[in-house]
Parts: sequence; C-alpha cells; structure tokens
Amino acid sequence: MPEAMSQTTGTQPGTGQLAGIVGYHAYLPAYRLNRADIAAALGASAHGTRCVAGYDEDSTTLGVAAALPVVAGREATVGSVWLATTDPVYADKTNATAVHAALDLPAGIVAADLGSAVRSGIVALLQAARDGGLAVLADRRGGPVGGADEREGGDAAAAFLFGEQAPLAVIAGTASVTAEFIDRWRAPGAPDGAVWEERFGEQRYAELAGQLLAALGEGGVDLAAVSRYAVAGLNARAVRSVAGTVGKATGATLEGGDLAGVIGNAGAAQAGLALADLLDAAQPGETLLLISLADGADALVLRATGALAAGRGEPLRAQVDGGVSIGYPQYLLWRERIAGERPRRPDPDRPSAPFAWRNRHYKLSMAGGRCRKCGALQFPLPRVCYQCHSADEFDPVSASQQSARIVTFTVDRLAFSPSPPLISAIIAFEQGGRLQCELTDVRQPLHVGDEVVPTFRRGATVGGIHNYLWKARPVHQAPPNRVTGPAAELAGTE
Repeated sequence: MPEAMSQTTGTQPGTGQLAGIVGYHAYLPAYRLNRADIAAALGASAHGTRCVAGYDEDSTTLGVAAALPVVAGREATVGSVWLATTDPVYADKTNATAVHAALDLPAGIVAADLGSAVRSGIVALLQAARDGGLAVLADRRGGPVGGADEREGGDAAAAFLFGEQAPLAVIAGTASVTAEFIDRWRAPGAPDGAVWEERFGEQRYAELAGQLLAALGEGGVDLAAVSRYAVAGLNARAVRSVAGTVGKATGATLEGGDLAGVIGNAGAAQAGLALADLLDAAQPGETLLLISLADGADALVLRATGALAAGRGEPLRAQVDGGVSIGYPQYLLWRERIAGERPRRPDPDRPSAPFAWRNRHYKLSMAGGRCRKCGALQFPLPRVCYQCHSADEFDPVSASQQSARIVTFTVDRLAFSPSPPLISAIIAFEQGGRLQCELTDVRQPLHVGDEVVPTFRRGATVGGIHNYLWKARPVHQAPPNRVTGPAAELAGTE
C-alpha cells in the first residue's frame, strides 16, 4: 500500500517551510490545429482544437516565453531554476541552462532539469517553493500520426516564481502519495509513447486520490474551506473521476475542467496551466487546491492573498481565443513527421561552441550597451561606439523586454528555413538602438512601422546542436480561426 505524506507549511524558504508564489504566467503558442483534421487521417472524427508550438519553438523556448514576464525586474531574487518537461531537446546536457541564460539570471544559482516524466511538473513547483526558486513547466505533446495522443495533446508552458516578498498566494499544505503501476510509458529516445487501458489507470488514481485527501486532512488542511480546485493528469478518465470525488469532499468549484478540451493536454505543463487558471479566477482569501495525477498523486493547497488582484498578468483564458489555425500538413512538417522541399541554398553550418560562448550575452540574453559618453544604444555590444568612437565605455542594457518598430524588411524565398520564406528585418528599439533579426509568427501583412517584440526561439539545428537566438514577432491580434498560408502570402511590400 502506498504511503501518503503531508505537510503544513508557512512562507519562509530555507527553514523547512515553503515560500509563496510572487509571480506567475502561462504561455500558449500562437497556433491552433483542428482535431478533426488530425482524426481524418485515420477516418475518424474529433472536436475542438489543440495548441501547437511554432516551427521554431520547443520546450526550452516555450519555458522562456512563460518565465520572461515573471522574472522581469526580479532577476536577482531568483534562487534556482527547475525545468520540467517530457520533451527535452537535449539528453546528457542540461536544458535549464538555456532558460537561465535567456532570462539573464545570476550565475550563482542552480539550474536543473527534472527528468522527462509527467510528474516532474508538480515536483518543479514543490522544489521551487522550498528554495525560493523559479519553476518552469513546458511541454510539446504529440503521438502517432492521427492518433489520440496527437489529437488530445497540446503545447504550452507556465512559470511560477516563489519568494517571501508580497506573495500572491501562500502555501497552506502539501501532500503526496506514490505508487508504481503501468499507466503510460515511452522508451528513451522514442518519439511516441504507449498507454495501458484507461480504466485500469482510473481505478488506481481513484484509490490514490482517496489517500491523498485523507493525508491532507491529517496534515491539518480543512477540506471544507477549499473554494476552488483543479485536477491535472494525462489519464482523462482518471481526471474526471477524481474531480468528482474532490468536488464531493470539498463542495468547492472546479476550475479548468475544460482546459484539456480547449487547448489540449500539455503533459508536464498541465499542472502549471491548471494552477495559473486557478490563480486567475481566485479572490483574495480563498483556499485553492491543485491535484496532479502522475505515477502517484500530489496536492498543493494555497491561500490567495490581497496582493493577487494587482499581481496578475495576462490571464490564461485571454490567450485561448487569440490563436490562428494551421493545417495538418503544416503541423506534420513542423514536427518533422514528413519531409519538405530542401532549400535552394546550402544548409547552414553547425553552430560553433566557441563563437556562441564569446557572444553568449548578446546571443542568449540579448544584451547590448549604452555609451557612457554620448548615450548611444547599440546591439550587439561593440568595443567602439559608432557615434563618438569611445572604446569600452558601455553600460549593459537588455532588449529582451523592450518593444521595437520595423524600419525595413525583406522576404527571402531561397534562404534556409523550416517554414519558408525567411523574413528578415531591421528593427529600432523604443529606448534606442537598431538590430537586424529574423521575424517569426508573421500572421498578417507587414508594414514599415509595425510594432514587434523580441522572442527567444530556435534557429537551425545542425549536428544535433540547437542554435538558440532572439528573433522578433509582430504585435497583432489575428482573427480567431483564421487559416494561415505561407509566410510569403502574409508579408506585404514596403
């Protein structure tokens, strides 16, 4: 019989107690795929849509997109970085270090991956709460072509920063129960996983949920005081069953019950999306309960504070209807399930490790400099100011949180791109300085003067090395359910 463990906590990190949530953000990528298009590949039918990461997005870039608004201006307070995903882009090499670099966090903290299991999502939250760290939950979910995992999966990320100062929600208790049974599995390196018959997993998770609720009660958590709750997990039957059980035990309101239906199930990130949805809906003083079902069951109990209303960012639900539709063939190309036409120019060279190291502050953190003598802002950071010609007289400035305007752009239909054509632009930042970069997520015709914002993306992958760099994406709201064509049709003329 699995043993449940519970703990009632305060808000002081480093003393055996848990910190509170001081910032959070959920990120949904721009694209949506109709499940009916996926099911049609097997002659089946399905309803709804799922979130799809762009061709240059992966679990690392999704995590950066979620975390960037959370840590902005608070980089020095981050005590650690914990990355949870079932789709890491590297083995042997730590993926969280790229997240750490893109966020320009202090060097003296640990940044680590938490394996490739679904349970790593809730574990990242618990670990970050213990040391005042940053939990980054990011995933891309797929499966066999046309199958249930591909239809019901989703791509998304959520990030949570824990600390002592003005928490939006404090942790009132936690509980965990672990059991080994075959529910779903995937061989290391295999693109697709397998699932046991869902009823078996439903029965096991129902048993574990009963033990989890008992452990919470024994730990001093008043279940009757819970106002809102959410349940996350990949076994849809188990999630529904446990949600019903928790509802009867608490009398609380279920939040996020439709998340998997409207955006897909994001695996290790799903618990983070459910928690973000809970916090978006919560009122100060309410008690919230998050339950995650994966190789056991884990619970996180929080109490919303008066700082929550003012501390919220962009709500998760505001992003649900903001995506644009893509066709199933385009999705398969982006996931490299089918091969597209090769470019008419040579493939890019493998990224150079020494070059990337020498230019890491600009390449990964988008750092430039402002001349101390004349005030000119320049990207990347030069040795000599182009305006007053003074040498090594710069104060570091990051462009990752700035907006910019397009000065000029070009559409290249011959250059290498996994989603051609490649659109390159010169952009001028609001605080000064210009930069040539690639544009991504282009959904509407472009014009000189359009607003863009920097976004951390993946360039070409050669020799197994992913070339991470900063691009820019236009700031616009595409009409819901608009079907996008090639970028060549979206880019206007100057």
